[in-house]
Order: sequence, then C-alpha cells, then structure tokens
Amino acid sequence: MKGTIGLIVGSRGFFPAELVKEGRERILKVLEEEGLNVITLNSNEGKFGAVETLDHAITCAELFKANRDRIEGVIVTLPNFGDEKAVANTLRFSGLDVPILIHAFPDELDKMDLSHRRDSFCGKLSVCNNLVQYSIPFSLTKLHTVAPESKSFREDLNWFIGVCKVVNGLRNARIGLIGARPAAFNTVRFSEKLLENYGISVETIDLSEIFASISKLSDTDGAVKEKVEKFRTYIDTAGVPESALIKMAKFSVVVENWMKENRLIASAIQCWSAIENIYGIVPCAVMSMMSESLMPSACETDVTGVIAMYALQLVSGTPSAIVDWNNNYGDDPDKAVVFHCSNYPKSFLREPKMTFQDIISGTVGRENAYGSCAGRIPSGPMTFARVSTNDSVGIIQAYIGEGEFTDDPLNTFGGHGVVYVENLQLLLKIICQRGFEHHVAMSRSKSAKILYEAFSNYLGWDVYWHNGEEE
Repeated sequence: MKGTIGLIVGSRGFFPAELVKEGRERILKVLEEEGLNVITLNSNEGKFGAVETLDHAITCAELFKANRDRIEGVIVTLPNFGDEKAVANTLRFSGLDVPILIHAFPDELDKMDLSHRRDSFCGKLSVCNNLVQYSIPFSLTKLHTVAPESKSFREDLNWFIGVCKVVNGLRNARIGLIGARPAAFNTVRFSEKLLENYGISVETIDLSEIFASISKLSDTDGAVKEKVEKFRTYIDTAGVPESALIKMAKFSVVVENWMKENRLIASAIQCWSAIENIYGIVPCAVMSMMSESLMPSACETDVTGVIAMYALQLVSGTPSAIVDWNNNYGDDPDKAVVFHCSNYPKSFLREPKMTFQDIISGTVGRENAYGSCAGRIPSGPMTFARVSTNDSVGIIQAYIGEGEFTDDPLNTFGGHGVVYVENLQLLLKIICQRGFEHHVAMSRSKSAKILYEAFSNYLGWDVYWHNGEEE
C-alpha cells in the first residue's frame, strides 16, 4: 500500500444529496485503485459520509485524532459546493499537521440544472479562502476541477503522496554526525538549532568513541565476518587487502549499531583524514552500502547535504548520492562533471569496484586508503537538491532542479559522471551568490515538483526551483 490518508467529503445543504453519495463512492474507488488506505466517515455518518455542519466537523475531527499516527495526509473532495466552515473546522479540530490536497469535481455542460449542478468550481475557492484565514497550508490539483478517474487526478494523487512522504519523513528526522568537521571544510558548517526548530535533530559522536567500540571487536566476531562477506557480495573487492575489509566491517558494525540504538535514519561522517591516519581505511564503502540500504550517508560531515539525500530518497524510494559540482565539461555551458572519491551507492555506478582513494592516498599512503567505490554514472534522469542553513537570517534555504546524466566521454578516476542541466550557468551563479555548498544531492529520478511543494509550502523553507514552474 502507498500509505494512509484522511478523506473529508464536503457538502452544502441546499445542493442535491445524491451528488455527495455518488462523488464519495467515485473517489473512494479511485483511492483504492491507487493503493491507498482511507480514513473517512462512514456513509451513515454526516450527510452520506460528508461534513456539512459543526457536529459533522467534530465527529470527523475525532475520527482523525484517533488515527493521527496513521494518517499521512488529508484529501478534501468537493462533490458539490461544500461547506467551507465545516471543512476548515474539521482540519483545525483534528490537530493534524499533515499535507492537504483540495479536490473539486467538475460540472458537466449537459447537467447544469438544479438537480445536477455541483458549483464545486466556486466552492473550492471558498474552502481555500477559509484555510488561508485559518493559516492551514494546502496543496492544489493541477486543474481547478478534475474528475477523480482521470489521468490528471491520478498524477496529482501520486504527486501528493510523494509530498506527504517528504514532509512527514523530514519532520522529526534524526541525523547522526560522526566525528568533527574536517578543518579545511568551512563549507559544510550548519546550525543544529535551526534544524531543531524545523523538527530535525542531530545526534553526535566523536570518532574516538567509534574507535573505542571497534577495539572491543575481534577479527573473528560473527558480526564482523558476516559484514566482510556482505562487502564481497556488494561490490567487486578484488585487490583489496583482507585486513582493510576487516577494518571496514568493524567500522560498519559499530556505526550501524550506534545508529540503531539512537534511531537515526541518516549519517554524516568525518571521512578524512583522522580515520585514515589513525585507523587505516577510507569509510566510503561503508557509507555506500548504508546509502544503498536506504540509510543515506554523506561525507565530510555534511549534515544538511544528507538531509537533501534523505528527501530525494523519500520521493523516489531509491538510493541517492552526494556529489561535488566538480568540473566544467569542455566548452558546453550546460554540462558539468560530478565527482566524488567516492561513497556513491552501487546502484548509481556502472560496474562499481572497491579500490583505494586516489587523492588522499598520496598523503596517508595507499595501505591506509582502501574503501573507495569507483565507477561511472550511466545516463538517465536526474534530480538534484541542496539544503543549507542560512544562519545570518535564521532560515533554511534550498535549491532543487532536474537534468540528465549523460554518456558523454570522460576519462578520470573515482566515482564520476557527466550531467546536463538547462541554464546551468544561471544555477551556478545562484549557488555562488547565495552561498550554497559545493556538495549537491542527486537521485536517479524526476522529483523536483514534489520537493518544491514539500520544502516551500509545508516546511516553510526558502526554495529556488531551477527552471521550475513556480519560478
């Protein structure tokens, strides 16, 4: 099932009751076909299951309260004009803080008599007016009125469910921060207090505590041996010393146990250079495997970067990656090289292989730098997202957009790919002018529209949508 939503069927007294009965049955059928559980009044409650009076609103609100842990979003549907106060009161009394989609049935030109005319077109305006007065945010269907059986509404519905997943997933999200920010990376500074203000908590642990827990694990520990085998089946490890795999396995076991104990959904790790100098690996493969398992992990302690990774994952249900906007691609102003050392999830790469990290090995030695996941990102759709705390004005800001991974030739190392983004030069100017980081999260999906609605309308973030409809 895709999730559970609350359904408010609106009605106004002097409109035909048959429209309410028929409209409720139609939309329930569509919601069931789309794989959704529905919490709504029974047909013998209210007016054929619709809210029309204050008592109806209270009854529906109590039903929603009783199911608040299940309801991920609310759909308001108007088979006729609907009672704007009853709808608004239901939402206010329920105390739900979830996304809301406003839907209105269309009139038919050959059914404009008193017995069949809906006036939902007008009623939707009145409902929205009241929700604005009540300071309740809501979402709209692409078309002002639309038949629930239509392709357009089904697209609206799937878009809305994506919005619900992002909003509910980010509210009360818990992120793990492992180690201190690398001294050379002022770039990834962020405000824990601002994130907390939006319901996102950060749990910290020092690398020394991780190393202390690792010291208690033997090479023959069952969890360690199991993790070594998982690395071997996860990615090509030919040429990687057994000692390095054991170290990675121990690091992975300790980190995942700590995350489970603290109920964390994502992590950001101090990936260099203390871990290489003290422990003798790069943690890229550990992070890659977590991201592939839908526990996203970002390098260089980029907490707000992993929040963007998590948001993309919530939308697509697939792994996301953190990359650098790294190089120009020849003379093409709309193409760029994206790169990391890398910790990309293996599903991002063509023929991924574990190796040593080329850049840092020159400083710490190859023997202390095994664990990097190298490979090429194949062509396909792409959504990018960046989240950042703007501490100077006390807000969270973000940019989002879509593009393509391409198969343009590129001969380099690490995890790498070529991207095409229309008007890329404008985007780069905005990144520079607004002080965004050089890291950006990417997903092999098309999901910018969902992110924009979730970030801007429900989370209240300041969002730039590159080449987007709202811009």
